[in-house]
Amino acid sequence: MFKKFQPSTDIAGHTPVKTSVQRSIRSALLSQWKIEPETLEAIWPKKEGLVHVKCREHVSIYTVNGEPLAFQHFDGPFYPTLRVIHKYPYILPMVKVDRGAIRFLLGGAHMMCPGFTSKGGYLPPPDEALPAGSPVTIHAEGKEHAVGIGITKLATEDIRKINKGVGVEVVTYLGDDLWALQSL
Repeated sequence: MFKKFQPSTDIAGHTPVKTSVQRSIRSALLSQWKIEPETLEAIWPKKEGLVHVKCREHVSIYTVNGEPLAFQHFDGPFYPTLRVIHKYPYILPMVKVDRGAIRFLLGGAHMMCPGFTSKGGYLPPPDEALPAGSPVTIHAEGKEHAVGIGITKLATEDIRKINKGVGVEVVTYLGDDLWALQSL
C-alpha cells in the first residue's frame, strides 16, 4: 500500500476532522484495537485535533500534530502505524514468520502460510484463533519489534491446515514510505 508512496504527488489534501467525526473515530479505534481508553488518550489526547490526509487509491492517513497515527483503506478497518505499534505492541493480535521470510517481508511481499507454520513461525492457539480479515502485527523470528502490519486472508486455523498460498496480506512494513514519514 505504501511501497511507492511519495507525499509530494500522492497526497491530495489535509482536512481537519470535525469533533463529531473524531468521536466516532475514537469509538471505532476502541472497538477495533485491544486498548483501554487511557491508552488511546496517551496516543491521541482529546485536546489534540485530528487531521485527515487524503491520499491516492482511497487511502486516508490520520495525523495528530503532524505525526501519522492511523490509516484506513476505503472504509475498512483502522490500522495503527508501525511507530504506534512499537510503542504499544499489544494493540493488534500478533503472528510471527520464520527467518526465511524476513527478506521478502521487508521487500513488501505478502506472507505465505508456510512462513507461519514452520519452526520459527507463530500463529495464535486454537482457542484464540483469528478469522479471515483480521488486522495483525507481523513479527519476525529473532526480532523484538513488529516488522509489518497486515490483514489475514485466511483464518489462522485454515493457515495451519491448508499451509499453502498467501496467509497475510501486508499493508505496511518496516522501511516502506509510510515508515519513512516522520510527519505530514
